[in-house]
Amino acid sequence: MPERSPPQRLPPLNALRAFDAVARRGSILQAADELGVVRGAVRQQLAILESHFGVALFRRDGRRLVLTEKGRAFADAVGIAFGILTRASSALTVDDRRAIRLGVPSAFAIWWLMPRVADLQAALPDIDMDIIPMTTVEPLVRHPDLDAVIMGGEYRPAPNITAIRFMEDEFGPVATPDLAIRLGLVAGAEALAGAVALTSRSAPSLWDDWFAESGRTPIRFARNREFEDLLLAIGAARSGVGVAIAPRTAVGEDIERGTLTAPYGFIRRPAGYSLSVRSGDAKDAALVGLAEWLVRAGAARV
Repeated sequence: MPERSPPQRLPPLNALRAFDAVARRGSILQAADELGVVRGAVRQQLAILESHFGVALFRRDGRRLVLTEKGRAFADAVGIAFGILTRASSALTVDDRRAIRLGVPSAFAIWWLMPRVADLQAALPDIDMDIIPMTTVEPLVRHPDLDAVIMGGEYRPAPNITAIRFMEDEFGPVATPDLAIRLGLVAGAEALAGAVALTSRSAPSLWDDWFAESGRTPIRFARNREFEDLLLAIGAARSGVGVAIAPRTAVGEDIERGTLTAPYGFIRRPAGYSLSVRSGDAKDAALVGLAEWLVRAGAARV
């Protein structure tokens, strides 16, 4: 009989924690802040891990660390493993109440989820819903501390992640009526060349996505203004600073009141809004209940 290879010795847990933090943050400094250690300690743990496997897990891209192909595959697996440990640890509680840590884009949480949170809690009375606002929306694989994440058009399929679509996502350019008239936006999208484009770091590709999905030729704006969050960009549009791309869900009331106008209407985004859960948790009763509520609430929205 052929000799059986000895089992692979697991690397040190501290090295895995450091690797996971750097993989999620893309920065040794930010990983060190998260772990409460100095940068040198993080570098040492990464060196231990790469020495353990004999392969490079990161490469340098300017000042950033970027995962190699093997590093990305390993990071996904490590994230899943830490997620399992985190959820198993959370389950060891004194009472039988279940808690769900739900990551939600901060703008979506404010304009859609929070106005409905009382109904959500009434529908799931035995579950403590911990809503975590996310200024920068990242996939679930990068957040082992979360049980699920709500994603909009930025969702991309990922291994071992199940996405449950619960609501359509429509978006389009919005501006104050006065600004729309002054720029002549109703005459055609070419008039956007005279506009200040309002963008956000939390959803940086919305303008590119809109041009691509509406079939319009991209244009060069007179100026661009970037904000940290989509909520701020929409707020700037309300004050007449420029033109923002906004989900219809976020500005429906503004359109009805006449505070904002959508000169080209809204177009549907193929991805819609979805609840991302780990495939191993897809049949978890609490997460199934959350998904069912989201589907009902999404279908009932005005």
